[in-house]
Amino acid sequence: MNRNTGRTATGGALCAGEGCRLRDGSGQPRHRVIAGRRLCGLCRDRLVAQLRSLPRLYDECGQLLGGSRQFNEKTSGGPLPGMPFNTAAADARAAILTVLSSWSGLIARERKLAPPARTVRSLVEFAVRHIDWLTAHFAAADLTREVAHLVRGAQQVVQPGAGRRVVVGACMEPECSGTLVAVVLPREHGEPNRIVCTADHGHAWPEHEWLRLRHRMERGQTRTAVPSVARTIRWLSAADISHLWHVAPGSVYRLASEHQWRRRNHSGRTYYHEADVHHALSRRVTSV
Repeated sequence: MNRNTGRTATGGALCAGEGCRLRDGSGQPRHRVIAGRRLCGLCRDRLVAQLRSLPRLYDECGQLLGGSRQFNEKTSGGPLPGMPFNTAAADARAAILTVLSSWSGLIARERKLAPPARTVRSLVEFAVRHIDWLTAHFAAADLTREVAHLVRGAQQVVQPGAGRRVVVGACMEPECSGTLVAVVLPREHGEPNRIVCTADHGHAWPEHEWLRLRHRMERGQTRTAVPSVARTIRWLSAADISHLWHVAPGSVYRLASEHQWRRRNHSGRTYYHEADVHHALSRRVTSV
């Protein structure tokens, strides 16, 4: 994929980047790369975005070293007596600095350049400045994997309730070569789950639209890894409805009665027709 035009390359080798590895794992083809590159345009841009996120994550992990985000004063000799030390935050910071230093050292050594200052921001700026050289390097795949691992590790420290990401399939919007990823959050997070496109965050589906998206993907004969609650069901339990639309379980039975949802019983449990539920609750969500 040419990063300047946004079009997929028609010839050449397959992309070795982490994003395309995830595509491959979900049954989608890897993008091809232009001559002399080992990463497609999307994986290159993803790498740059992840690199640029590291200084912020490094700083946020630093705010957690004493067990809290609330301290800003500089102290010497470690955290104050009685304050817990966040080893996960320290490990994440150490990993970010070590990996960035290693790759910047590689660039400096092989390109015969002066190395940057050993600060996260300087190291990131140095790497981004030489990103085209890195995308052509034989170890580009390792770089994308290591940087993605750093970002995931730091995010888990900074936002332990951030949930998990599940690759869904190819974006269904016309001429979009992005990958759809489901962001599945813990219930206590208080925010709705969503499916977003890696290439254009404007291509997004809130949780109550997952069933409709699944049908659209099936009509397009696209292999999909939509989370199980949205992949396999035609009849929904009260628990399914509560989870997908964030409706209190007790309200499900009232809504079923008010809207006369079709139902069936199996093994002592009641299931409601997906189309009836979707029709009633999707209108309810959009009217809020």
